Amino acid sequence: MRILVVGAGAIGGYFGGRLLDAGRDVTFLVRERRAAQLARAGLNVRSPNGDLSIPNPPVVLAKDVSDVSEPFDLILLSCKSYDLDGAIESIKTSVGPNTSILPMLNGMHHLDVLEAQFGAERVLGGQCIVAVTLDPDGTIVHLNKLHSMAFGERAGGLSARIEAISAQLSGARFDAAASPEIIQSMWEKWVFLATLAAGTCLMRAPVGDIIAAPGGQKLLLDLFDEARTIATVNGFAPGEAVVTRAQAMFTEAGSTITASMLRDLENGARIEADHVVGDLIARAKGAQGALSTPIFSTAYTHLKAYESRREHGGVKIS
Repeated sequence: MRILVVGAGAIGGYFGGRLLDAGRDVTFLVRERRAAQLARAGLNVRSPNGDLSIPNPPVVLAKDVSDVSEPFDLILLSCKSYDLDGAIESIKTSVGPNTSILPMLNGMHHLDVLEAQFGAERVLGGQCIVAVTLDPDGTIVHLNKLHSMAFGERAGGLSARIEAISAQLSGARFDAAASPEIIQSMWEKWVFLATLAAGTCLMRAPVGDIIAAPGGQKLLLDLFDEARTIATVNGFAPGEAVVTRAQAMFTEAGSTITASMLRDLENGARIEADHVVGDLIARAKGAQGALSTPIFSTAYTHLKAYESRREHGGVKIS
């Protein structure tokens, strides 16, 4: 199976590197700067689950991908949501009648965008849970031991296509799971991530510091309740085990957990305000009865103000 990984940054580089190290047929679609970095230093991963160093990993530039002789079988889409339009443009010639597109983006809106461009039959559901960042020298740093990927047919069930993809993604030193209910899993992750992103960005602090402040624990739990209510009215109520686990994480004294969005914000980088928080609010407004989201709406205003300040040069850009 020929696999194209769109991006060799933190997420794409981590999972693509694991797959390449396991002998899979992987090519990275990258920009010129990253291509030069990979040619010079290789693809390097530092992880508590085992380091990787792969010299000269196979890459193709977006401007050259149309020269590839045949479509890819599987495209792993690991870009940030705000880069989705550019990613779509770069993979158009790589998508054939039998290509499957597996996005690992946050939120849900990207599924609608990809389906409109490539057709429902080519777009899978997918998500990953991994904390990784890219050092200035291009090294991918894995921040803890979690590294899982789930994927499946959006209509549910386990198809022959999913079983074939599972065979390729399994055995590559990360946790790969074919899911018969991938959209449910994506909603559950979104509820948790949106709560974490909105809470830690609004308070500019990790969970432990937030709950140590007066009213901090209530803030996080109220955010979580807003998010899961939105999921519920959209037909994807989080399961009891998911709710229990999330509530425990949002009340853990001394917890250092933050959202990657907070790290991006503190570094003056672009953030996924519209995709993680804004779209969730939109789905609340579109729900029957037009749900109220007072805390999420405040957090969204905070994030959009940051974006406006950044655009006008008021934030030091990393």
